[in-house]
Amino acid sequence: MLPQLLGVSFLAMAIGLLLMGLGRQFTARLQRRVGPPFYQAYIDVLKCFSKGSITHGFVMDLGSIMSLAGLLATAYYVPFVQWTATGSGSLVIILYMMTIGYLGMAMGVSASGNPQAPLGISRALALMFGYKIPLVMVILAMILVTGTSDLLNIVNAQQGGPSHWFLLKFPIGFLAVEIAFQGMIGERPYDMMIAPAEIASGPMVELSGKYLGLAFLLHSVQLYVETALIVNLFLGGAANPATFFGKQVVVYLTSMAVNAVMARYRIEQGIAHLWKWAGSLAFIQLLTIKGGF
Repeated sequence: MLPQLLGVSFLAMAIGLLLMGLGRQFTARLQRRVGPPFYQAYIDVLKCFSKGSITHGFVMDLGSIMSLAGLLATAYYVPFVQWTATGSGSLVIILYMMTIGYLGMAMGVSASGNPQAPLGISRALALMFGYKIPLVMVILAMILVTGTSDLLNIVNAQQGGPSHWFLLKFPIGFLAVEIAFQGMIGERPYDMMIAPAEIASGPMVELSGKYLGLAFLLHSVQLYVETALIVNLFLGGAANPATFFGKQVVVYLTSMAVNAVMARYRIEQGIAHLWKWAGSLAFIQLLTIKGGF
């Protein structure tokens, strides 16, 4: 059990950091810049852990560990190339545990004393209500069709080539989840949680050294879990690691293309936009399933 947990943790962080590096390089190319190398994220993490750290007490330490541990536990249930460390991939558990990262961060940054930090995390928690509801509705539609809440069984139901992918069976739901995904990973136009020009990077304003490194690792695992979730739900998983990672790259770079050309919404605009578009599309997808279309 422990070797599997360590292996999944290392895989999630390694792939997530690589996605971060590729995303920065892709954005630079869109903006006609050279950009940093694809391995820059690894260097950033190592640099952060090599520097001194300032802590605001036990609560901050516990929150940082809790947020990363929660997402690593989520990765434990997400299938990678039709394999999970637990042998199953319950969507109910995955959806529940995905929220632990933000709750742990909220607990940690609340101890910093800087007003910008809780302001940013309050935006993140508010935005969660905007993208979680469409995501849950689309997943509910899939459960009604497949008769299972096990993500591994949903992947198996898509075997047989691209014509069997749920991307084609649930196109409206896929569009809803793609819009929600933009908010899940905190990219423009839904990056109001960080908003460097407004609230000085929000939750990260008081983070230094290993705490900032843990924040990088938290985001890397978040990217791995959420891109892997979309690959498994809509793109049929994969038969080998290279194909699975390639699909993750496509999903993430699509989001980064939107990030490069969009401006940031205000928090109330972001939530309203998610409910109006992602929520409406997800509801339509659910109605078509219930109506037998």
